[in-house]
Amino acid sequence: MPSGLGRKRSEGAERVLAPSLRCPRSGPCEWRAAPQQGLSPPAHAPLLSLLPRAAEDVLSQVEFVLRGRSSEQGPGEYLFEFNSNNEIFHVDLEKKETVWRLPQFQEFTGFQAEGALANIATDRHNLDILMSRSNYTPAQNVPPKVMVYSEKPVELGEPNVLICLADEFSPPVVKLTWLKNGQKVEEHVQESVFYPSRDNTFCRFSYLPFIPDAEDVYYCRVEHWGLAQPLTKEWNANMAEPLPKTGRKVVCGLGLAVGIVGIIVGTVLIIKSRQMDEANLRRRPM
Repeated sequence: MPSGLGRKRSEGAERVLAPSLRCPRSGPCEWRAAPQQGLSPPAHAPLLSLLPRAAEDVLSQVEFVLRGRSSEQGPGEYLFEFNSNNEIFHVDLEKKETVWRLPQFQEFTGFQAEGALANIATDRHNLDILMSRSNYTPAQNVPPKVMVYSEKPVELGEPNVLICLADEFSPPVVKLTWLKNGQKVEEHVQESVFYPSRDNTFCRFSYLPFIPDAEDVYYCRVEHWGLAQPLTKEWNANMAEPLPKTGRKVVCGLGLAVGIVGIIVGTVLIIKSRQMDEANLRRRPM
């Protein structure tokens, strides 16, 4: 099936990826897959995977929905990102509000969550149609690769943040749990949304503020349908290594973008050029 309407089913979940476009900064957008009959096309283009020229800056709109074999409604996500894995904002579908990755962004522009909610509702409608018209072919679950590292070089007694990165997994359903000396830790833990890759796999970050101590041992426990049992990654101050120099996702997870002012200005210009207003965000039936 074309990547624009990719469908994967894994351990009771059905994943349908919205039709995708190729939208360079200049020139028209190009559909990578046409909507099937009965499906509602988006008025504002959802982007899952982009294949731009190397010199282009790309603003991507990403959305997906999941549901199980039963009629129960599964999770979904709506996200805008800049040049892949640089999140601008996502929409909290439960609280029905826009959540900015960096507070500075909302000083220059805004985004109404209602448009995203309408898109997700249409995605769910389209998913129901696809499921009713298709045979279910199970797809292979892709287990995550896991890495644990600190935000800053470790100094005993100095506040720091542990980051657990689950990468290259599919479908986008994963549970990340922190343990300290064998005890579950929940206080002050934060998680990112799911960030898509061009190969239709995903990554996710979990953050744990902590004060390094030579006697403490931390674990990041990862649960995913592609794993026969939870995968546990250990970290302690004695085995701490410098931040890996390879892998842009690792750096993005720090939340410390290089040249952040330039990214903000560039993003605002792209947003304004695309005239993201409520009228463009509402979907129209075909």
